[in-house]
Amino acid sequence: MEKLKRYSAWFYAAAIYNAVWGAFVVLWPEGYFKILNLPMPNYLPIWQGMGMVVGVYALGYWLIARDPVRYGPFVWVGLAGKLFGPIGLVFAALKGDLPWSFGWINLTNDIIWLPAFIAFSLDLVRFERAKLTATS
Repeated sequence: MEKLKRYSAWFYAAAIYNAVWGAFVVLWPEGYFKILNLPMPNYLPIWQGMGMVVGVYALGYWLIARDPVRYGPFVWVGLAGKLFGPIGLVFAALKGDLPWSFGWINLTNDIIWLPAFIAFSLDLVRFERAKLTATS
């Protein structure tokens, strides 16, 4: 349990980051494109929907930080997004559907969080296995 608790600061930080980033995209959808001098997409409400999804992840990360044993499995949803987001960018950029500069979003939304999410996931699996072994 204590081994899982040591990640709480990471998940509180991820929760705050996601809440702020999600609100930024919902409230100022053209902001990211203006900051990076990217062409404005045709359908900003879809982009705002992405901001809402990222913002909702904040709740899951906050719960993991508060009680990693009870809510730890939520990490699998976050980890999937943090892995598949950069993979999706690579495919879209290779096809020419997105400029490579759009990838800055993956650095701040996904890649910097991966080490903590992966380490927590591995420790969570070890914790669950130990729990199962102790009960059998």
